[in-house]
Amino acid sequence: MKRENCFKLYNDNEKNEMEKLCGGYIDFLSSCKTERECVKEIIRQAQGAGYVNMEEALSSGRMLRAGDRVYAVCMNKAVALFRIGQRPIAEGINILGAHIDSPRLDIKQNPLFEDGELAFLDTHYYGGIKKYQWVALPLALHGTVAKKDGSTIDINIGEDENDPVFCVTDLLIHLAQEQMEKKGARVVEGEDLNILIGNAPLAGEEKEAVKANVLKLLNEKYGIDEEDFVSAEIEAVPAGKAREAGIDRSMIISYGQDDRVCAYTSLKAMLDVTDSEKTACLLLVDKEEIGSVGATGMQSRFFENTVAELMDLAGVYTELDLRRALRNSRMLSSDVSSAYDPAYAAAFEKNNAAYLSHGLVFNKFTGARGKSGSNDANAEYMAVLRNIMDSSNVRYQTAELGRVDLGGGGTIAYILALYGMEVIDSGVAVLSMHAPWEVTSKADVYEAAKGYRAFLEKA
Repeated sequence: MKRENCFKLYNDNEKNEMEKLCGGYIDFLSSCKTERECVKEIIRQAQGAGYVNMEEALSSGRMLRAGDRVYAVCMNKAVALFRIGQRPIAEGINILGAHIDSPRLDIKQNPLFEDGELAFLDTHYYGGIKKYQWVALPLALHGTVAKKDGSTIDINIGEDENDPVFCVTDLLIHLAQEQMEKKGARVVEGEDLNILIGNAPLAGEEKEAVKANVLKLLNEKYGIDEEDFVSAEIEAVPAGKAREAGIDRSMIISYGQDDRVCAYTSLKAMLDVTDSEKTACLLLVDKEEIGSVGATGMQSRFFENTVAELMDLAGVYTELDLRRALRNSRMLSSDVSSAYDPAYAAAFEKNNAAYLSHGLVFNKFTGARGKSGSNDANAEYMAVLRNIMDSSNVRYQTAELGRVDLGGGGTIAYILALYGMEVIDSGVAVLSMHAPWEVTSKADVYEAAKGYRAFLEKA
């Protein structure tokens, strides 16, 4: 049962493959900080590997055959890739499912205000964050503004070295006696996460001159008016590129590794599959951090409807066969796990904790307290996966999400399990999960990609 540090086991060829994979992953993290940016890049890579938009396949009238590759998009914030296998789709699909949303600060619909001759953008935080971690931190603005005429404008300010950055201000320690007595959850209030965006007044303006100058600059550069914020999706995220971490460069530090580390490794596995008996699927969805709700979340019918369209394009759709396909499928709910941190050892149970650089993590169950809200995979499925991983030389470990009764968490696993398919959580161990900057091991990224490919080909 002993799991060793993967770096002890690698030969030179494996080290080179790991570094190549992680180089691409670092680039992905640096340029894909929102769901829309992820979907755009995923489609670009998929098209380069021969995938065709399902809408094009529908319009062409050509029936799908074994080996064909298609993708479907939902509102530019969720995407599914399929590679048709040799066996009938009704016999099941091998699915890798991950999410591409991450905790952040969302700009409100009526955000811009001035106070004390400073201009701010009002925000509403998204997902589970420690609010105090988001103050005095360089931030970038990413997003899309939809105009009334139907056109859209992409926003990306703060990533280029010549761009300005933004921040949420903090109270100086000299005046923070009362603040420091508050509980951690209340040290910074949600309504105080206002982003500082300007200080220079517009010449000739008497009232709210700083705000007026900000609006003038936004209009000159992007053609945006104040009312356009109403139909905008703009996210404030930590500014800066993903980086190698450690003097040995063994780790990666970046914003958004929950869950883009699993999304990227799943994508590489999907694109690397050359042949599979069963149909393979990569499903990347939105809104997991807030309960998988909405049209682009896992609770929507996007996946089910897309599988129905896929079967129709293959000439095999019936309602009963759709139900059979979903029931007979197997899935890895690819989501991150908490890595053991000796600085907070009391939060973990060492024998059932995930360790950095010990390989792909399987969480048989998640949930909270008495496994509330958990999928809890069956033993037979775990045995199948053990055989696949061992026969494919994939290093893996099993873990729980912290000490019993301390906390817990959830993924999209339980939603797919509603179809009766076999589902288990698997992913990469992360230090400082949900912090603005998270840490992973290059070895775990490499093992995840290997494990996901083995699953698609052999499950």
